[in-house]
Formats: sequence, structure tokens, C-alpha cells
Amino acid sequence: MKNIKLILVTALLMAGVSAVSGQEKVRIGIAGLSHSHVVPLLRSLDRADMEVVGISERDTALSNRYARQFGIDKSIIYTSLDDMLDATRPEGVVTFTSIFEHLAVVEACAPRRIHVMVEKPLAVSTKHAAKIKRLSDQYGIMVLTNYETTWYPSHYEGYQMIADGKVGDLRKVIVYDGHKGPKEINVNPEFLDWLTDPVLNGGGAVIDFGCYGANLLTWMLKGQKPESVVASLKQYKPGTYPKVDDDATILLSYPQMEGVVHASWNWPFNRKDMHIYGSTGYIYVDNQQDIRYRLDERSGEQKMKAASQSAPYSDPFTFFASAIRGEAKMHPYDLSSLENNLIVVEILEAAAKSHRTGKRVKLSK
Repeated sequence: MKNIKLILVTALLMAGVSAVSGQEKVRIGIAGLSHSHVVPLLRSLDRADMEVVGISERDTALSNRYARQFGIDKSIIYTSLDDMLDATRPEGVVTFTSIFEHLAVVEACAPRRIHVMVEKPLAVSTKHAAKIKRLSDQYGIMVLTNYETTWYPSHYEGYQMIADGKVGDLRKVIVYDGHKGPKEINVNPEFLDWLTDPVLNGGGAVIDFGCYGANLLTWMLKGQKPESVVASLKQYKPGTYPKVDDDATILLSYPQMEGVVHASWNWPFNRKDMHIYGSTGYIYVDNQQDIRYRLDERSGEQKMKAASQSAPYSDPFTFFASAIRGEAKMHPYDLSSLENNLIVVEILEAAAKSHRTGKRVKLSK
């Protein structure tokens, strides 16, 4: 009898858990496999929040390789994006194509009322970005842009310290992003092919890593555009990257402060860090969790670890699924938002123009 009661109690508890978390998984499609940021998703296909129902990839050798590596059922893999969308009817599509192809993915998904998440940056040009915006508005779909740094708890801690006035008025923000170079860190060949192509990627390090700083600054300043942009792009390794820049410094002038973005394929190691200077103190965001700060002239530097973000704000795929369900809310100029990332593309385009002309470029009002 005790055993029967135990079984009944266990069953009821399990039923309760199911009732709480037993909503249907969000149906997700994958557009493209050439961006190696797809790998974390392929490693975790057995998820509670979403089900990958279809994959589109023109390169059959690439899709076959991933199917073998991750045990993917080949019946869900298509060579045509349109065929995949019509056959599997996903609610959202995560995009791992070249940046140039982001527009084509949105053009396919928007009329079908399918939400889209792309890898950073949103688009290769303001022309592409404007078309994406029109499609998003016309068909009422979300178009999110994913950055690794969106999920850094340290950034939210730093943001809150700024909002609380801990360092006074913002005066200068310096953002450092990059690594030794995509070839040097052995990115997959199919990724390297378009990452170093000025058409398919829109540029080199200025696009690949300049977007991080532009995104963070736009977020911290609640959507304020810089008045002007000045940039210097370098090609320190023309033998390795003959078609694109491998180092970029971007200066963003705001009425009350200055932003500096250092984006490079020439750092001695991987880095994604940021220095924030206010009128009374500073905050150094060293990595995902570590922060150093000094709040006034009399105090010494202190250290802290940012607490981890709770779901759905802990990773891009959980957030996307939650946003599709209408649970996770996105505000204008949030890091993933379309409003923020339209400005990011405008900043990057201005940076390229500034380097090309040798002049300061003013942004539209």
C-alpha cells in the first residue's frame, strides 16, 4: 500500500511539473549552416523550449557532415529555404548564413509570418537593413540580432551601475573586441570563405567586431545616435586577408560623451571587454562576469562578479523561443532589437565611408 501511495504521489508530482512546463515546444527552422555559431545549437537539439523541425543548406557536403557529427535526421534537411519553410512550417527561423543573405532569409520568412533571428550584424548595408525593417513592419514579424555579448551578465551589472549614477555622467566608453584572426583561430573553411569577403560580410574586422561596440553604445545611450563617426581601417595582414580590413578604430561623437570601438583580428588573444568612464568613477567590464570599478577619487578599485542571468535571458535560443511565445518582452533599443541594430548598421556604414573618404561622417537625424 505504501508503495502504491508513493507511486501515486510521484505521478502527481510529475504531472504538476508537466503542467507547469508542459507547453508545446516552439517550432524552429535553421537557415544555413556556414556560420559556425550554429554549432552550440546543433549540440543541444534535445531542448525543452524548442524543436528544430527543418534545416536549409545548399551545400550538401556541409549538411551531410553536420548530420553525421550531431546525429541529425536527414529527412529534415533541405537544399532550398522555401521548400523547408513550406514543408515544416516553423514559427521562427534562426539564421547562420553570410550577412549578405540575411535579407533573403527575411524576404522568405516575412510573408509567411515567421519570426527571424540572425547572427550579428543585422545587414551588410543600410539599404539591406531598411528593406528588412519594411518587411518586419509590413508582416508584423520580429527580427532579432544575436550577439555573444548580449548574454554577458557583467554588461547588465555595468548598465545598472550607470543607471544608478554610480560613476556620474558618462564621458567615454571604450569597447575592445576581437581575436588573433579567423584564419589564425582555425574557423571552419565555409565560414572563412564569406567572413573575409567584402560583399558577403560587408567588410572585415570592422564588421565582424565593430558591431559589438556599436550595439553596446546604442543600448547604453537608449537609442541615441552619434552625431558623427570617424574611422581608421588597417590591413596589417594583406597576405592573409587581401580583400578586407583586419583592424578598425571607430570614434563615435555624441553631444555629451565619446565612444571608441577597437575591433581587430590582431589581438594577441580573444577579448570582449569594455571600459566605462563617468565624471566621478569608472567601470571595467573584463569578461562575462568580472567587473572592476572605482566610484570616486578617494576609494580604491574594487572587484565583483556579476550574477548569472536567469532564463529566458540566459542564452539566445531560449530568449527567441520565449519571445515567440510572447513571454519575453523586448524594448526599443534593447541589444537584440531591430531599432538598435538599424543604428548599428548605420554606424558601420559610416565608419567604412569615413575611412574611404578620410572625413568625418555625420549620421542622419
